[in-house]
Amino acid sequence: MPKQAISVTLDTDNLTWLKGRVGGGDAGSVSALLDRLISAARSSGQTGPSRSVVGTIDLDPSDPWLDDADETIRSLFEGSLGRPLILKEISPKYGRVEKPRARRG
Repeated sequence: MPKQAISVTLDTDNLTWLKGRVGGGDAGSVSALLDRLISAARSSGQTGPSRSVVGTIDLDPSDPWLDDADETIRSLFEGSLGRPLILKEISPKYGRVEKPRARRG
């Protein structure tokens, strides 16, 4: 089957994982490993749960065409800006620090 070059953008952790798998196995390259992973996923027949957003949004029956949506969103946003923001700073853990011993002589 002919191959076609594409550009793929991955999360840094995922790219590190892929490179680790290539270095520790017989995949040959990241491209070859990706090709094998995708082929295995396609042949398994498992597509996973549906990710449709249908039915997850309730529209106001008095405004089905969303004529007042801009004003509603604007008021929700302005209301969120008026709430206090609570931040918690995580303190560093304290403990004994080993200092290197000075060499004598």
